[in-house]
Amino acid sequence: MTSLNISLPKPLKNYVEAQVNSGHYSTPSEYLRTLIREDRTKKERDRIEAMLLKSVQSGEPREANKEFWEKKQRELGNGGRRKKNTRS
Repeated sequence: MTSLNISLPKPLKNYVEAQVNSGHYSTPSEYLRTLIREDRTKKERDRIEAMLLKSVQSGEPREANKEFWEKKQRELGNGGRRKKNTRS
């Protein structure tokens, strides 16, 4: 693991130390790692939510029934490519 030194104003340092002293975290580093992971998770959720909203607003809804999912599974099984109509 690598190190990163940060400077905090006294009130923030006191707050971090209080979180550690509460017993929820064993070290200030553990507390900060937890905050960073939570921030990263939140940003990823926000990104996915934005994509879902864009999708919902993209046009007429289609029913995702059994046939729809079977077709999608076949397409993905073909490397995501749609099968060409080949007539003999």
